Amino acid sequence: MISKPASIDEYALEHCDAILSIAAPENTDDGAAAAGAGLGADIGEGRTHAVRRAYRPPGVPLHRDNVPGVLCWYPTPALAQDAGMSPQAFEDFLYESCLVDWEAEHKRISRHANLFGGADEVRIVGYGTDLRLSVAGRRADVDAGTGNMPGGELFLCPVETSAQGTIAFTEFPAQWGGRELRGVRLRFSEGRVVDASAETEEDFLLETLDIDDGARRIGELGIGCNPGIDRYMRNVYFDEKMNGTIHVALGGGFEYLGGTNTSAIHWDIVKDLRSGGHIELDGKTVQKDGVWID
Repeated sequence: MISKPASIDEYALEHCDAILSIAAPENTDDGAAAAGAGLGADIGEGRTHAVRRAYRPPGVPLHRDNVPGVLCWYPTPALAQDAGMSPQAFEDFLYESCLVDWEAEHKRISRHANLFGGADEVRIVGYGTDLRLSVAGRRADVDAGTGNMPGGELFLCPVETSAQGTIAFTEFPAQWGGRELRGVRLRFSEGRVVDASAETEEDFLLETLDIDDGARRIGELGIGCNPGIDRYMRNVYFDEKMNGTIHVALGGGFEYLGGTNTSAIHWDIVKDLRSGGHIELDGKTVQKDGVWID
């Protein structure tokens, strides 16, 4: 079983001054983009999780915001196929979602981020969903092309013991390590997942939640804000930026934002709020049906 990363990868992660990653997968089902090691659905769960545990320690500086970095995507036929688009249509979509006025977007998204940073509690309501999270004392950050390209989200680390309620990820499948999980439902109590189910790959979901103590807690709450991304792309780096959605990341949080949860995983799962969902901050609705209320 893998216990440490390849020496060349470990050295690069521990000594780099900055990281520029360009993802151009020929086959997205091999899980390389998600697992970082070419592991896909045909690889055993134990090996997949062992790789994640091994690569987490040398990657810690990246999650502390000590090392600047950006990840962008090259429009390959594989990505177009996942999105259900022709290569030309996907190429146009990709560049249109990247070539925007990021300075203006940063100002716009920051207005919403400041609301979250000044709140004590977030409530997410939607189909099969009523989830409360404390964000008291936690700062919200903005990715407007400075972390991922395309960017377009605000995110923060909820208080690790605060998650209470349920959330149903029924609109889109959850992608993880080359696998596709449909109908994921989670119930939280005192910050931990205490009940979990999925319509597909449920055994994998439960095993992932048991990978370590931190995997059952929320490391990040993100709000998608990119108006150029309005459809599911089967790629979480696009889908989490989708305007009118939120995403919850199970596992590790961001230390520089006050997050204290540690885990071998950081699994973003996207929830659509555009049809009947809303977000409340301290009891006041700030977004309804995916539209911000000014």
